Amino acid sequence: MRIAIYSLIRDRATLTIVAKIIAFFRDKNTAIQVEKKLQNHVDGAAVTVFESHEDLDAATDVFFAVGGDGTVLRALNYVRESGVPVIGINTGRLGFLATVQPNEIDGILVDILARNYHVESRSILEIKTDPPHLALEKFPLALNEVSIARENTTSMITIHTEIDGAYLNVYWADGLVVATPTGSTGYSLSSGGPIIAPESKNVVLTPIAPHNLNARPLVVSEDVIIKTHVEGRGDSHLVSLDARLFSLPMKTSISIKKAENPMKFIRSNQHSFFHTLRTKLLWGQDNRN
Repeated sequence: MRIAIYSLIRDRATLTIVAKIIAFFRDKNTAIQVEKKLQNHVDGAAVTVFESHEDLDAATDVFFAVGGDGTVLRALNYVRESGVPVIGINTGRLGFLATVQPNEIDGILVDILARNYHVESRSILEIKTDPPHLALEKFPLALNEVSIARENTTSMITIHTEIDGAYLNVYWADGLVVATPTGSTGYSLSSGGPIIAPESKNVVLTPIAPHNLNARPLVVSEDVIIKTHVEGRGDSHLVSLDARLFSLPMKTSISIKKAENPMKFIRSNQHSFFHTLRTKLLWGQDNRN
């Protein structure tokens, strides 16, 4: 077996989990890679190092993302469309993506060694711009959402939007979120969008604080191509891919579509998406139940 370990957070609780993963697999004929910034915090004799997606062993069986949901989102930068499956160990806060809690780690490690788990495919989004934005094009993928927002102004922007070449709407708003089912519980949800089950083959367009009050979230097939351009009083606007932020000139053409290959997630047989919703959103926490 081959595993890789990545973490943004390097506090004591997180490093304890990382050390436990390494100790468990060290004597089990397992090749272990850790992200370079973790190297000084672990037993260096037991591991090799990766620094980018090019260094990550393509034959990796499990990619451990130890931290919060942000850590899992950033794991996409390493696994990209390689098919290496990711499991999120939650030492952060909410844990929609990092679903394994620290008190569950011992059982999860045993299940992973025995391959007692299932793998989910999560669609990811790919963005292109015209004219090209060089920094964005180096890594044009998003697991949660692509969002468009105003920059350096309190004025609204107008977001001209087409779907598969057909005119949809001009959103007068603070912005627009295009979210995958995975991202439907993030920025889109906080902007009034629906929750979409991960296996649904859809994306949702959710306006942010729209001025045209009849503008509502719209769920469409994940196979469409969404094209937008933005106009406003400023010279530029913002585009974010998950947590990565870029400034684009006004009227830049933006094309958003489903990436060719999905991101793979490992899910414990004891967990489900609906279990996560109940525990994280406190559904059912009612004295009448």
